[in-house]
Amino acid sequence: MFLTRETLKGAPVTDAVPSDVTDAAAEPLKPLPPFIAADPASLKLVEMAAKIAPTSTTVLILGESGTGKDQLAQRLHFLSPRRHQPLVKIDCSSLPSELIESELFGYEKGAFTGAYQAKPGRLELAGQGTLILDEIAALSLPLQAKLLRVIEDKTFERLGGHAAIQIEARLLALTNIDLERAVAQRAFREDLYYRLFVLPIVVPPLRERPADILPLAEHFLRTAARAPAGITLAPELRQALQAYAYPGNVRELRNLVNRALIWGGGEAVGGAPAAELTLTSFPAYLAAAAADADLRLEAVERAHIAAVLQRFRGRKQDAAAALGISPKTLLEKRRRYHLDLPWTDRVPAEAAKRDPRR
Repeated sequence: MFLTRETLKGAPVTDAVPSDVTDAAAEPLKPLPPFIAADPASLKLVEMAAKIAPTSTTVLILGESGTGKDQLAQRLHFLSPRRHQPLVKIDCSSLPSELIESELFGYEKGAFTGAYQAKPGRLELAGQGTLILDEIAALSLPLQAKLLRVIEDKTFERLGGHAAIQIEARLLALTNIDLERAVAQRAFREDLYYRLFVLPIVVPPLRERPADILPLAEHFLRTAARAPAGITLAPELRQALQAYAYPGNVRELRNLVNRALIWGGGEAVGGAPAAELTLTSFPAYLAAAAADADLRLEAVERAHIAAVLQRFRGRKQDAAAALGISPKTLLEKRRRYHLDLPWTDRVPAEAAKRDPRR
């Protein structure tokens, strides 16, 4: 789904690939991956993607964790002439280097113990499509060297093999690491960095795209499995959502909406169907954000401690253990931040019943 200012005003939302990049012999069009854009910074990303997608150049997508880099990478694929070819992804941070190497390049029968038959790697499986290398900075230096040769020579060999295999897939590299700093610290190869840094795209954090917050929240609310039909965001909640800094970016916003639906249960006080999702369903730090957008470290710490105290209904031992501090330190912080309120009265009764830990 792709929302712009116009679609937010009620115009139809188009999920298909735009007609100017389709062809008569194409297969049925697939929906574009969600990338909701209402802020000027996000709209600029959409424009860049439209210009870059038709090319075959390797693209480096940078940005903090949870900003939507993967969605943008998928969009580049579905807007490109390769949209009917495979889209293959490998998370470089989720596997040990020896497994990533075999997953990426594949292997021949007998290449190592347990290789009872040949297996193609992700580079091969991507064919003429797109290969997304997520968290590329997690690759070991030897693997970075092999990847550099692949990009430069457009060929590779399976582990244990000798035949050169031509690579036809487009590479999209993603990372939340400052690669310039990694290069300076000799944790990332300088030659690979400059080879990737041809068409860089920086996805700004959510706090720098404030106009995206409410459209994203409304999208997550509409698509959540537990959301009652027609439920909306209450005015005070909209204010709180816009005031929060979102260190976890879009992923954190999505989790907040899902958590609110679980806490609220889709019901208002008394069991009547809820027409609005209110602050009572959200963690305390959003309530604090509604009253004061102070984002200093002390304010964030106070809001976090308040949220934990609310979750454990004021049980000091449990709250201290969850925070990783001693009960004495928690007491000192409660006195410092004036957190001596009746927390048991602040937790919705239905939410307390559903959570056996309360």
